[in-house]
Amino acid sequence: MSIIEVNGVFLDYPIVGIGSRSLKNRILGAATGGLISGGEGIPVVNALRAITFQVREGDRLGLIGHNGAGKSTLLKVLAGIYQPTEGTLSLTGKVVSTLNLSIGMEFEATGIENIISRGLLLGMTRKELNHKLDEIAEFTGLGEYLDMPVRIYSSGMVTRLAFAVVTAMNADILLMDEVIGTGDAAFMDKAEKRLNEFMSRSKILILASHSEATIRKFCNKALLLEHGKMLAIGEVGEVFELYTKHLESC
Repeated sequence: MSIIEVNGVFLDYPIVGIGSRSLKNRILGAATGGLISGGEGIPVVNALRAITFQVREGDRLGLIGHNGAGKSTLLKVLAGIYQPTEGTLSLTGKVVSTLNLSIGMEFEATGIENIISRGLLLGMTRKELNHKLDEIAEFTGLGEYLDMPVRIYSSGMVTRLAFAVVTAMNADILLMDEVIGTGDAAFMDKAEKRLNEFMSRSKILILASHSEATIRKFCNKALLLEHGKMLAIGEVGEVFELYTKHLESC
């Protein structure tokens, strides 16, 4: 059974290389809500504090909160991009992340070569790739461009290619920072259907979004963050009600 267990996770990281102290404070205050420690030495951002929760198979958890609340940072910890300063986490199942769609993209290689290399990088087996290659290629709609180097692609074409590969994956645990956009309005209808199928195939979904409608559409639970601290977790409607009251009281 797929499961995520997070126990007392903290994440701190130092900020170096900002010369002026007043400029440093303004930048850090804007980026972190002012949660900075370190005294007169190197400032340390307290990005996450005492995060504890558990989600099981069938859960769709939405991460909500203001800009800088820690939503994307928490996703990066779950994805293994950041290691916690304190605490433990355990993810049981195959994890797929959409945090960086272009990861592994070789711009001198062809589109087909990138489908293969990115698929392998994301965890597909050779057998899976052989089975899915034609379907992925057809879905991109890139035709003859798939035999050309990616460096000549427009940004929308690159996004199509990356989107087609990642949404061909089967995830036990799916980590998403906002719903994936395709960068091409003409591509949106079939992309939305594919995205919905991709998300529904996952056993656990963790989705960070600023959109209440998106969280309500895809999630059955919500986790509210503020300045890296967890304020609440529970049924989506109840947590949004708490979030609204919290904003009104600020």
